[in-house]
Amino acid sequence: MSSVRVSRHARTRMMAAVATVCALSAAPLAPHAVAADTPAYTETHRPQFHFTPQKNWMNDPNGLVYYQGEYHLFYQYNPNGNSWGDMSWGHAVSKDLVHWEELPLALSHDDEEMVFSGGAVVDWNNTTGFGTTKNPPMVAIYTSAYKNGGKQAQSLAYSTDRGRTWTKYQGNPVIDIGSKDFRDPKVQWYAPTKTWLMTVSLSAEHKVRFYSSKNLKDWELQSEFGPAGATGGVWECPDLFPLAVDGNKKKIKWVLVVNLNPGGIAGGSAAQYFVGDFDGKKFTPDDKGTYTPPTGMVVQDFEGAGFGDWTATGTAFGPGPAAGAVDGQGAVSGFDGKGLANSFHGGDGATGLLTSPEFTVDSPYLNFRIGGGRHPHEAGTVLDSTPPEGTVLADFEGGTYGGWTATGDAFGTAPAGGTLPGQQQVSGFLGQGLVNTFRNGDSTTGTLTSPEFTVDRKHVNFLIGGGNHPAGSADPTAVELLVDGQVVRSATGKDAEALNWASWDVGDLAGKKARIRIVDDNTGGWGHLNVDHIVLSDTRAARVSQETAVNLIVDGKVVRSATGADSEILDWASFDLRPYAGKKARIQVVDKNTAGWGHVLADRFTAADEPAKSVVQRADWADYGKDYYAAVSWEGAPGGKRYMIGWMNNWDYGQSVPTSPWRGAQSIPREMALRTVDGRIRLTSKPVGSLESLRQKRPATASGLTLTSTSKPLTGPGAKGRALDIEATFSLKDADRFGLKVRTGAGGEQTVIGYDTTTQELYVDRTRSGAGDFNSTFPGVQTAPLKAENGKVKLRILVDWSSVEVFGGDGEAVITDQVFPDPSSTGVEVFAEGGTATLDVLRAWQLGSVWR
Repeated sequence: MSSVRVSRHARTRMMAAVATVCALSAAPLAPHAVAADTPAYTETHRPQFHFTPQKNWMNDPNGLVYYQGEYHLFYQYNPNGNSWGDMSWGHAVSKDLVHWEELPLALSHDDEEMVFSGGAVVDWNNTTGFGTTKNPPMVAIYTSAYKNGGKQAQSLAYSTDRGRTWTKYQGNPVIDIGSKDFRDPKVQWYAPTKTWLMTVSLSAEHKVRFYSSKNLKDWELQSEFGPAGATGGVWECPDLFPLAVDGNKKKIKWVLVVNLNPGGIAGGSAAQYFVGDFDGKKFTPDDKGTYTPPTGMVVQDFEGAGFGDWTATGTAFGPGPAAGAVDGQGAVSGFDGKGLANSFHGGDGATGLLTSPEFTVDSPYLNFRIGGGRHPHEAGTVLDSTPPEGTVLADFEGGTYGGWTATGDAFGTAPAGGTLPGQQQVSGFLGQGLVNTFRNGDSTTGTLTSPEFTVDRKHVNFLIGGGNHPAGSADPTAVELLVDGQVVRSATGKDAEALNWASWDVGDLAGKKARIRIVDDNTGGWGHLNVDHIVLSDTRAARVSQETAVNLIVDGKVVRSATGADSEILDWASFDLRPYAGKKARIQVVDKNTAGWGHVLADRFTAADEPAKSVVQRADWADYGKDYYAAVSWEGAPGGKRYMIGWMNNWDYGQSVPTSPWRGAQSIPREMALRTVDGRIRLTSKPVGSLESLRQKRPATASGLTLTSTSKPLTGPGAKGRALDIEATFSLKDADRFGLKVRTGAGGEQTVIGYDTTTQELYVDRTRSGAGDFNSTFPGVQTAPLKAENGKVKLRILVDWSSVEVFGGDGEAVITDQVFPDPSSTGVEVFAEGGTATLDVLRAWQLGSVWR
């Protein structure tokens, strides 16, 4: 189960403190509000061949086991709402891993515990005594997340009726080490020793433990693995399984999957894996050797007494390079030589900039080391935090709400002075006071309404943070503008405590009488709002940077950016400078964040011919997209097959995706294999074969199509749709990029699935894929390394109503991304950029729905 389980706010402490830009709408209805008469499974964005529960929140897949002709899929589920909370095990079964039947709740939370992630097995020999040898029990091994104190321990539940009803074991927990970060047990039968084997995570320590047992009740610690590979976030949902290499059953390797959040290859959540050997007690990863970054010309190494010709503003960077950690900071490592740029002077509350002189771009790459906070640059933000001038309607200073009227208990008797008990750090407000409805946590509700005022300026500007529950949705957390008692403008938070500017254009309301109402009607996750400094102005407030980043500036614009990973360990990063050859540029190290991890570390800027690779880039990933997490595999699948599934979402924005009445989907189940690729053993995947049963009629086809710097729509049956299965093979010519655009249509919407010949990478670009303004980290481009084979690139693309899954080559490069296009965007185009490419062959099928 993902780290949000620790608590709503402990989890979010680990997320990027992205700018809390609000979602604005001129009408009170939320963009994803669903009409009451919409038939189930036909709602906007509802996946048609991926499993989703009929309603409510779902995340990690759990308890994957095959028994008596059924694949069981349990999953983290909130039976009481559409956001994370009350974690229990939902349940569905399938005979083919494609068509699912949702069953009643399997394991419920109760007054003592929430039921976090885990595994399930069939106890064929009745080692537990929970059943009989003639009717062996199905046993679930889950993490008990105790509500009193937050301890996590491993527990059992069992079923003797094919998983339809469950009993929690009276002797729970069966493993308790007194930890708050000990979770996600995956259990299997290890035949050589005739014992049960548990793989479980010490999440905060970046370790996996292996335990053995004769009866699933009494466990003995065998070994630990880790830290290793990517460690930028917590380690969760581990899985260990053997696979034949290149189909050779005499050559077996073991795969250890360790899901990571945040710090994944595409940012946020991801599924990392290691290949190695397992002897029944200890996992030993294959040696990948040491890494040596490319050599080049050092531009700045911060070895001098001062910053040289680099210019520092603000106080965060101090008078010159730091020799490591500064006062109040944890140990800093990973820098070269004796000095580095460190913006922790004065702690996280200080801000500043460090800017290089202008230079001419004359090398292909700029490599550098970076550490510190994970607060990415957000396009459109400004560095100037001066509030707009105008008539201040409320600044919530002075210890009272003035003439504002409060109802309920969420607002207390006076403005808050900042962060409230149990809340992660609140930042971005002005002065000493703000509205903060985290009184008694998220459980309180109420409204706060302003006196009436006349709209006499063009804009209403205000600072907002907190939960993303738009006006018009169930249980909103919203700021509303009322005219004649009707909501005419609204805004909500972005599931982040940092406040940032929102602005309403009210020019058409000039002369009207109005009120502002702040509404907190939500008691679930992120069920609160932060608001400050409401001002009528003729100037629209621009969102303010809250980044800790290294930026490349060309023509006054940030064209490349990198951020830390909430770590004091510096790691390599690289900017591709080739598009800017001959242009004038500057490097700017930016600290504009005053909350937790509100600092940046930088060192050894080097102009080089090849890019440096970070630890994250050198790690191995089961999927390179933004939306594949908590990936685990089925036990006991027929024919020794190894099928894996992941939660098709990301904790960076998972609770904000615009779906209702459900939130959360599972990926398509994938058949896993180990193949030798470029001399190295890699984990590969392909969609489960039974998916092809959904293909409709004859496919759309194309062949021998040569394109030169153009895009061409496909025509014919299967050439467009919201749910598609596409197979395509391209031949490289001299094009820089080529591929397919799917879900094209309304307002230029498109999701681009392409191959970049200059970087030898598969990519998915969802910057114009539809709704994406609910979180600043959602739009973007995801890439995966993929080498052409014999001058050809092969793609398998699954398009659903709100996702794309792209399998490159023979499944060695996979990218899974959610997309939220308009339902009318159904087109498919083939394209080439910067030259010529040939589409050798394409077949595209429309896919039927598993729900009808």
